[in-house]
Amino acid sequence: MNIDQENFEVEVIYALPTQQKRIQIKVAPGTTCIEAVKQSEIAAFFPEIDLENVKLGIFSRLVKNHEVLVPGQRVEIYRPLIADPKDVRRKRAEKAKDEGRINKKTGGKV
Repeated sequence: MNIDQENFEVEVIYALPTQQKRIQIKVAPGTTCIEAVKQSEIAAFFPEIDLENVKLGIFSRLVKNHEVLVPGQRVEIYRPLIADPKDVRRKRAEKAKDEGRINKKTGGKV
C-alpha cells in the first residue's frame, strides 16, 4: 500500500447555540465532504440534519458537498439561517429613520 493510498483523519463538526459535537474519523483518499458526514454518523446525534440539502464548509469556507477532502480538514455542517441578514439590516434602518436617529434623505446619522 502506497503512502498516497493510506487513510487520513478529518473532523466533522456541528454546533447548536447550546451544544456542539466534534467527531474525528479516518477516511480514504478521494472521500467527499458529504461522504465524510455520512461516515461520521453525526445525524444520529442531531436528527434535524437533512443530509440531502445540508450546506457544508471547510474552515468557515462554504464548499460543494462533492468536494474531495485532504488530510487534516474540518468539515462544518451549517444550520439554515433563521432570518435573512439583508431583511434584518433593512428593518433596522427603517426603525432608525422612524425614531429620527438618521437623516431621512441621506441615510446618514443626525
